[in-house]
Amino acid sequence: MCRALEVPLYQLFYEGDNPPALPKYKAVHKAPSWGSSGKQARLLRKFCNLLGRTQESDRQLLLHMARKMADHRTT
Repeated sequence: MCRALEVPLYQLFYEGDNPPALPKYKAVHKAPSWGSSGKQARLLRKFCNLLGRTQESDRQLLLHMARKMADHRTT
């Protein structure tokens, strides 16, 4: 709906000119997530850069394939 109206998502649920302030959460100590440092971070950065340059139809195809692979793994 937001894409069709060409408005940010928050404008559908929030009245005002600026987006609402983000809530502040306490930091929870947990294991670092994949891609947060080292080789994984460099790989993730390259992947994001490449995905940013792909066409929408190609991104949709990649997402479809990833969903199929994830569904197959859970069965």
